[in-house]
Amino acid sequence: MSRRSGILEFAVLGLLRESPMHGYELRKRLNTSLGVFRAFSYGTLYPCLKALVANGWLTEETDGDAEGVPAAALTGRRAKIVYRLTAEGKEHFEELLAHSGPDAWEDEHFGVRFAFFGQTSRDVRMRVLEGRRSRLEERLEKMRTSLARSRERLDDYTLELQRHGMESVEREVRWLNGLIESERAGRDHRAPDPAAQNKKNQSGDTGGLPRHRGGSRPDPSDDTTT
Repeated sequence: MSRRSGILEFAVLGLLRESPMHGYELRKRLNTSLGVFRAFSYGTLYPCLKALVANGWLTEETDGDAEGVPAAALTGRRAKIVYRLTAEGKEHFEELLAHSGPDAWEDEHFGVRFAFFGQTSRDVRMRVLEGRRSRLEERLEKMRTSLARSRERLDDYTLELQRHGMESVEREVRWLNGLIESERAGRDHRAPDPAAQNKKNQSGDTGGLPRHRGGSRPDPSDDTTT
């Protein structure tokens, strides 16, 4: 499995752990919430979904299955497929959440891992944050060394571009320092368990938070079954 497909699998399982979704809704969440997937296509998502279904980590359902009536019979349109996390899928996602190796520190992976920190234990969060900081500090040192060696050969614009890159890395290091300090101080920002929160919402208790407003109109050409 490639790194790209691995992080997509992780993101899909994480989003579906929050709630079942149509492929259209899932793609929208990936596009808007996880910047690394802004440019990816349905041609990338659906093979991933099919593989997760084949592994037993997701199930495919159609609208109206809960009532035993095909959605097409109710709407006159083709039924839309809903993807739902299985118990095995939840267990697999928990295993992925516990991983804190070097892959979790890389540019493409870190943002996605960070998006699910609310579901991640504090010790794993700390290892990922400290690993990311160490990786950036190494990068920053190399950038400074390279700039010192080549400064005299660079024109003003190339020099400014390299300085801009260094400042971006320095800002992220400062941000990571703040997060690590917060974690060490014991300020736990974990989100509530999605299943528990869903039960509270169904009972009318939103815990002071606004209710989720769904209703994004799905693409009628997407997620259909004949």
